[in-house]
Amino acid sequence: MNKFIFSFLIVLSSFSIQAQTTKTLAEEQIKLVMKFQESAWNRGDIPAYMKGYWNSDSLLFIGSKGPTYGYQKTLLNYLKSYPTTEKMGQLTFDFVKIEILSNSQAFVVGKWHLKRTEDDLSGHFTLLWKKINGEWKIVVDHSS
Repeated sequence: MNKFIFSFLIVLSSFSIQAQTTKTLAEEQIKLVMKFQESAWNRGDIPAYMKGYWNSDSLLFIGSKGPTYGYQKTLLNYLKSYPTTEKMGQLTFDFVKIEILSNSQAFVVGKWHLKRTEDDLSGHFTLLWKKINGEWKIVVDHSS
């Protein structure tokens, strides 16, 4: 009986370790995408920054002006709102919480900060991520 219990605990702990490893890997992949976004933004490359988003008409971005649907519309809004590198400033993200909901979905809460010559801007974001074709993509962004 003790052998059975011991074997069961070993199997159970191996599943727990595997699940934790998968969770940690997903968190690191999401952080890496957001680090890429910071770098793209800080060199003035909005199209590269957008690679972190789901390229779909179903992408949902919610900002101060309300909801925007679609990758192309979101891209155009960024280009219109930030026409120069001076307006873009230098972007940093700080993570408050990353919760892996499943093997293919995650929820991220954080803070964003733009350091600019004329002023600084900052706020918070909530992001819903989905793993699509093996890559983590933002499918919903609520930034304020």
